[in-house]
Amino acid sequence: MSRSIQRSWIGLAIGSLGFWLFPTVLTAIPAYSADRVAVFYGPLEFTLSVDALETFVKEGKITDELTPYAGSIKPESQAQLREILQQRFEANPTLISQFTSAQLGKTVLERMGKVLLTETGENGATALRAALISAAGDAQGLSLLNLLRKFPDRTIRVNLNLGLQITAQFSEFTKYRDAIVKVIEQEAATEAETAAKVDFSQQPDLRKAGTFQWEQQTITLNDTVRDRTLTFDLYLPQANNRVSVQQAAPVIVISHGAAGNRSSFAYLAQHLASHGFAVAAIDHPGDNTKLFEQFFSGLTGSPQPIELVNRSLEITFVLDELERRAQSDPTLKGRLNLQQVGAIGQSLGGYTSLALAGAKINFPQLQKDCNTDQFLNLSLLVQCDVARLPNSNYSLQDERIKAVFAINPLTSSVFGQSGLSQIKVPVMLVAGTDDIFTPAVTEQIQPFTWLTAPEKYLVLLENATHFTTIAKSRDERSVLPIPPELVGPDPDLARPYINALSTAFFKNYLTNASEYRAYLSPAYTRSITQEPFKLTLVQSLTADQINRAIESVTPKQASQP
Repeated sequence: MSRSIQRSWIGLAIGSLGFWLFPTVLTAIPAYSADRVAVFYGPLEFTLSVDALETFVKEGKITDELTPYAGSIKPESQAQLREILQQRFEANPTLISQFTSAQLGKTVLERMGKVLLTETGENGATALRAALISAAGDAQGLSLLNLLRKFPDRTIRVNLNLGLQITAQFSEFTKYRDAIVKVIEQEAATEAETAAKVDFSQQPDLRKAGTFQWEQQTITLNDTVRDRTLTFDLYLPQANNRVSVQQAAPVIVISHGAAGNRSSFAYLAQHLASHGFAVAAIDHPGDNTKLFEQFFSGLTGSPQPIELVNRSLEITFVLDELERRAQSDPTLKGRLNLQQVGAIGQSLGGYTSLALAGAKINFPQLQKDCNTDQFLNLSLLVQCDVARLPNSNYSLQDERIKAVFAINPLTSSVFGQSGLSQIKVPVMLVAGTDDIFTPAVTEQIQPFTWLTAPEKYLVLLENATHFTTIAKSRDERSVLPIPPELVGPDPDLARPYINALSTAFFKNYLTNASEYRAYLSPAYTRSITQEPFKLTLVQSLTADQINRAIESVTPKQASQP
C-alpha cells in the first residue's frame, strides 16, 4: 500500500472531516493529558513517554529512552513514522463532535478504541472522542501526536497485537488487490485479441461533446409521501441547424453519493444531453450537501437508514412526475421516452441505481457481516446502517430502468450475491483501485461475478479514488474537506473516460444503436487509456479467477511435522 494511501487511512481514522478551524466552545476538554504510552504485545509490555516521542517527531532526535527500540526500525521507516505522527489534518471541533455522536462515528470510535485503550485497559472510544475534539480546537491542530497529548488519561495503552494484525491485513489486502488487477488485465488482453479489429481513430470520439445543443431546467416538486421537497436539474437536447430531434429522447437519471448534490455529475449530464439523451440529475434531500452542512453545524440530526430506501423511491417519484408532465406540459410533450430509462449513480448513488434495477436488500447477509469487526471495508459502516431498518421486502425496483451505470457502488453486504443476482438488465460497474471507501475488490470486482445478467461490464480505473469522478461543487467548496491523498491524481484526466463509456453504454442499450457496441470493449479502452489512470474493461471474470489470484499471493502454511 502506498504511503499516500496509508496516510489517507490514518487521516480518516482520526477524523479528517473538517474544512476549516474556527474558535468554538468544546463539548469535552480533558482535565489532564497523557504523558506515557504503554505498548503491550501478548505478555510483553513496555512504556514510552510522550515527550520522547515528541522530541523524535519534531527534531528527529532519538533519546536514550527510544534507543533500544529505534535500532530495529530502518531509517526510511523512521522518517515515515515521523511524517505520519506529525501530519496535521484540518478539522472543525463541532463537526467532529457531531460525527462522533452519530451511530457511524460511534462505530468508528469503538473500533479505534480496541487499539488505543484507557489506562485501565478498557475500550478507549470515549477518551478518543474527547481527545479528537480537543486536538481539533488546539493551536497545534489535529495530528496523531497531538491526539496522544490530548488523551484524557495519564497513560494510553496500545494493543500492538491488534494493531499489527490490522497492518498485516492492509498488506494482504493490497497484495490481493494487485493480483486480482493483474488477472483482470490479462482477461482484458485475451478479450481484445479475440474481438473484431476496429480502428477507433477513425470513429467518433465519444469523449467529446455530441452534436446536440441542450437546455437546462430546474424543477422542484413537493413529495407529500416522504414529506420533503425534491429538486432536480433536467437537461434536454434541442434541435439546431446541425441536427434535428426526430423522436422522444431516452431519459437517464443521475443519483449522487452521500454529501453530494445534483451538480456532482453536471459535467456528465451535459455530455449525455449533447449526445441526445434527456438527463435528470436529482438532489436527495435526506443525505445531500445541505443536510450534511446542517448536521456538521449541529443544526440537524445525522442521515437516517431509511434514506437508503427513500433514494430509489424519490427517483421513481421524479419519473412519475416527468411522465405526467410529458402528457400535460407542451414544452415536454413528445420529448421524453420514459419507457427507456437509464440510471447512473456513484457510491450511495451507485447502490441506488442498482436497487432501481432490481437488486434486493439482503438482511440475512447484513446480519452475518455486521456482527464482525471490519477495519478494511469502510463502506460496511454505511451498509450495516441498513440492518437497523425493519426486516422487510422493500420494493425499490422501477421497471422503466433498462440499463445501469454504477460508479464505486457499495454492494457486498447490503445486496450480497442473492440480492445482486436479481438484476436482469445490462450493468456496467466502475471501480477505482485506490478507493478506500468502497474498495474495488469487495464492492465491485467480486460482486461483478455475482451478476447473472448476460450483458455486464466491469471497468477498472487504476490509481482512481472514491472522488475521481465527482465534479467540484458549484461554489468550489465541499462540505467534507477531502485531503489531496484521498482525491488522488487530477480527476479531469479521468472524467472523459466516464463520458465516453456511459455514452456508448446507453446508446447501445437505450437506443439500440448497435454501432456503439464496439466501444464497449477492451480494445476501445486500450485505445484511449493514458497516465495516470489506466483504463481496463472486461465482460468476463469468474469467482474462480479471483480465488486463484488470491491463492497465488497467499503465504503457504508450513507442513506440520
